[in-house]
Amino acid sequence: MYKLEKRKEQSEKATEKNKYESYFRFHVPHLHLNSVFGDDWFALKAESFARFFGTPMFLIGQTILVTIWILLNILGFVHFDLYPFILLNLAFSLQAAYAAPLILLAQTRQADRDKVHSEADAEHRETIALASEEREKLAAIQTSQLADLLRQNTILTETTQQLSQRIETLTTELHKKLMDEKSSFA
Repeated sequence: MYKLEKRKEQSEKATEKNKYESYFRFHVPHLHLNSVFGDDWFALKAESFARFFGTPMFLIGQTILVTIWILLNILGFVHFDLYPFILLNLAFSLQAAYAAPLILLAQTRQADRDKVHSEADAEHRETIALASEEREKLAAIQTSQLADLLRQNTILTETTQQLSQRIETLTTELHKKLMDEKSSFA
């Protein structure tokens, strides 16, 4: 019993995998495409870092860090960046100088992926449309064949009815002749 359940589970997993592979079959030819900035470790790390800039964790963490920075300097615990907070301003400028190109890098890479996916989806829709047209043609042929078969069936039915009537007529005539002969012998 356990083996049967295990085989069924494996079969379901294989079916699910085939559905997934079948669905993305038009994306597979585009997997070899490299993005504009490549797929090396720097490009991948830069993109993940740029994506991190927009997360709530980054915004909350930065807010907490800046608040601590300002409080430590205002309350006099440290004196490395006093009131106009020039060092903090420099840190924000440095962050912005790196963030802007990294965000543009991530957007460009995403645009490339979106383009490839939209092309694959368009190809998939075109294949579906062609298959639909083929099914329509096949349905038209089958409908024509069915109409022809119905016409032939009607002709055969009429012919069978005519032959049945002819047989009935001949049988009646034969019985009549036999009755006439029988009465003439008597």
